[in-house]
Amino acid sequence: MDIKMTEKQFRRLLDLVYIGNWVLNSTRGDDRITEYDKVESLIFSQCLSHGMAGLVELYEGEMIPSKAFAEGGIHEAIMAYEDTTFFEILAQELALRDMDDPPITQENYDEIMERMNVYLGEFEQHGTDHVTVDIED
Repeated sequence: MDIKMTEKQFRRLLDLVYIGNWVLNSTRGDDRITEYDKVESLIFSQCLSHGMAGLVELYEGEMIPSKAFAEGGIHEAIMAYEDTTFFEILAQELALRDMDDPPITQENYDEIMERMNVYLGEFEQHGTDHVTVDIED
């Protein structure tokens, strides 16, 4: 397979590959999906022939994203996504809880969205500062 792209597109592809593998493997511990690690290694190995050697390093015989790449801002993008996803899921779960956990239907969709927007507004202003849990001893 031969894919033609500009250096800028290739650099963006590196970000996409890294983020994709991060999503798929970062929480798996020793149970990584090695096929994705291999694709990441293959793509990052191309850095050597594209003047981007600083973005890749050799680790246990595999080409992997370098420490410089990983610390270059890509995790800020991942964290922004995770924060947004966290608050959206939390808002949905709380909205559904408030309504006694109905299945989402066309009939209740608008109400769920209204409740979610109230929670999202709260989270935007205060984060989780006003979220409390009563723990019984």
